[in-house]
Amino acid sequence: MTAVPEQVEFLYGIDASVSDDSRYYQPPRVVRFRITKKTPKRIYYVRRERTPGEQEIGYVNRQQLEADGEIYNHGAGGWWAPDFHLHLNPPVLEQARKPDLGELKAAMAAVHPDRGGTNEQFIAARTRYQRARTATPTP
Repeated sequence: MTAVPEQVEFLYGIDASVSDDSRYYQPPRVVRFRITKKTPKRIYYVRRERTPGEQEIGYVNRQQLEADGEIYNHGAGGWWAPDFHLHLNPPVLEQARKPDLGELKAAMAAVHPDRGGTNEQFIAARTRYQRARTATPTP
């Protein structure tokens, strides 16, 4: 007689770690949270595992999660926590593409005050262009 392995279920969140320093940018990634228990009202999951055997357990409203497919978990500690916005299925992430310097330069020229733009629009467009130019390595 062979034992049937227990099916493991997960909830999914997004880890979009934010840093003030652009050198340490990490693109957002999907994080899995193992479900430990389901009751008629709640789904319990492992928020984090500090050391082997020491787990921090969180829970969400089961009816709302199953009805909407996602839920905002205000018990997660804050919007920056990967389990603040949980999904039943893995979410699809749109990865940011590298900025096109030509497009940014054209946008900057289009909002120049001499061409009908405002000073604020031009300053914002120039700031985006300069950030992209310094972040893009030259060949």
